[in-house]
Amino acid sequence: MRRWLLIVGLLGCLDAQAQSPVWALKGAHNTVYLAGSIHFLKKDDPSLPIALDHAYAAAKALVMEVDIDDLNSPATQALMLQKSMFADGGSLREAIGEARYNHVAKEAARLGVPMDGLNLFEPWAVALTLTQLEYAKLGFDPDVGVEQQLGRRAHVDGKPITGLETLAEQIDILASLSPHDQTAFLDQTVEEMHDADEETRSILAAWRSGNGVKLAALMGEDFKGFPTLYRTLVSDRNRRWMPQIEHLLTADKDYLVVVGALHLVGDSGLLQLAKAAGFEPRPLQ
Repeated sequence: MRRWLLIVGLLGCLDAQAQSPVWALKGAHNTVYLAGSIHFLKKDDPSLPIALDHAYAAAKALVMEVDIDDLNSPATQALMLQKSMFADGGSLREAIGEARYNHVAKEAARLGVPMDGLNLFEPWAVALTLTQLEYAKLGFDPDVGVEQQLGRRAHVDGKPITGLETLAEQIDILASLSPHDQTAFLDQTVEEMHDADEETRSILAAWRSGNGVKLAALMGEDFKGFPTLYRTLVSDRNRRWMPQIEHLLTADKDYLVVVGALHLVGDSGLLQLAKAAGFEPRPLQ
């Protein structure tokens, strides 16, 4: 659901040639593995990079953006519905104007979605809905995404899973976006729909090979014109997460922390924040 896991900028102070989607941080008595995730994978190619398998095997517990067990609860679905609909009786058509509405309607028709239903929802929720449908059409499936695969393994192996933020907090981040940023988010989503297959294949190839520089270059343009949106969706969250990761580094067992791949890089990425806190991220092979 999260095509907004993007970050602008590259890491000049970390080894740009390191080929791994997983980085190890050493605490006094343990290791915390920071893994970049792709939330959707192809149904016919769900394999994970070997470094991620190694990190999972070493870890005694998993930490994700949210506890994935909360995703499908009735309470979560009700909250999502409540937060995503216009509370004041407004409509998408009124919020974004006739020209934008017609552009969205064209894409919705291509995906087989009636606009009567979408018209009740705020722009951010419509953007997520269209994204899900486009990826499903292309054969991508969140059920074989990194978090879901690791979550199923963890349940079988008895490894606990916790979240860096609650799902309610994550929904609030989107629902509290300004009307301008919500419209920008929807514009960006609709504009990129027809390039999704080719672009995502390139992103997956860079992720599987651990090529963080290429990954950032492929997606670096997406938020260039939206600094406020970028700060809200990426930078601010990274800063809230970093103290929690530092706390994990005081424990006596190893953890695997899984976040969207591009939360790791850039000037405000988790790897840079870890380095600023005195740790030395090392790529895991």
